[in-house]
Amino acid sequence: MAISWLKFSKDNKSFKIFKGLGMDVYEIDDLEKTDEKIRELVKQKYSTIVISNEVASFSGDIIKKYSKTDDVNIIIAPGKNN
Repeated sequence: MAISWLKFSKDNKSFKIFKGLGMDVYEIDDLEKTDEKIRELVKQKYSTIVISNEVASFSGDIIKKYSKTDDVNIIIAPGKNN
């Protein structure tokens, strides 16, 4: 089971511990490309993708799509700023 974390690049607080431990924390510069980045992570065989609440607000279609499948779990985690 491969896990990744996805956050906005200007968010310096979310998933800081995971990044410090060397885990796969990806940053996205353009929130409008959130769906594209999630598709990319799924193609890279990540079965669990944890995204910050800020990023999740830019991805309605993809999150709905993967909520109906057992292959990929998308978890929305509130950011430290919230």
